[in-house]
Amino acid sequence: MNKIANRQVICDVLMEHAKTDKDITVLCSDSRGSASLTPFFETYPEQSVEVGIAEQDLVGIAAGMAKCGKKSYAASPASFVSTRSYEQAKVDCAYSDTNVKLIGISGGVSYGALGMSHHSAQDIAAMAAIPNMRVYLPSDRHQTRYLMEALLKDEKCAYIRVGRNPVEDVYTEESCPFEMNRATVLGEGSDVVLIACGEMVRPAVDAMELLKKEGISAKVVDMYCVKPLDQETIINTAKNAKLVVTVEEHSPFGGLGSMVAQVVAANCPRKVINIALPDEPVVTGTSKEVFAYYHMTGTGIADRVKAEL
Repeated sequence: MNKIANRQVICDVLMEHAKTDKDITVLCSDSRGSASLTPFFETYPEQSVEVGIAEQDLVGIAAGMAKCGKKSYAASPASFVSTRSYEQAKVDCAYSDTNVKLIGISGGVSYGALGMSHHSAQDIAAMAAIPNMRVYLPSDRHQTRYLMEALLKDEKCAYIRVGRNPVEDVYTEESCPFEMNRATVLGEGSDVVLIACGEMVRPAVDAMELLKKEGISAKVVDMYCVKPLDQETIINTAKNAKLVVTVEEHSPFGGLGSMVAQVVAANCPRKVINIALPDEPVVTGTSKEVFAYYHMTGTGIADRVKAEL
């Protein structure tokens, strides 16, 4: 069982590069512990900025530092950085084309019992609606490392959402196919295509394996790059499938499911089912309990596929 959270990998990669790149700057809004960034602050205090519980200041300061040549990585709970500082993300980062990477920590329902005030079930839709803002949801620790390494090489803004808890590996250290802004296809089935992002990729893979045992062939598309959306892969995998199913830890509106449905409808029309969080306050519980309640598990996804085919 994996015990390394994606947020820990982000810290590890930044610390490795900060040794030689003194322009890397990490900013937090009283969130260094939640973001697993305390080691960075302790090791590189001159490359660290703590703004307190002030998310709008966090993003504004990050953008200002980026304009001065710094490589800003601003980490804050996804529920707050994607809403409370939305104007700063839109104007100071995206419209101003600054090198700011917004790291939305504890995304989705990671905060569990803290409830809807701390859940981020609208962040994909909100951030993806901003021109020039990229949106990424890595599926496991291995992909997170590849994504962070790639982001360190560019100077464009981006929003990266990661969960609070460790997730089971989708890939291995030896085998983690990765191409920037291109989805990864897992499996070779043609009956159904499961398109997922973030923490929902692992349950989608579990569903694929369960369906195979019952004679239903499936493939999984790991759409870590929600924006820019890999439309080519969506079309190529959906055009021969009987059913397309999207799975996301997000509202049913404006997220991955909506984007995939638009692409499929325009290019290779067929039935698209969206498995997502409900348009209502979610039940209280841990991430696993919430996913189980809404059938967002390998078994739940497989059962839905069988019901729709």
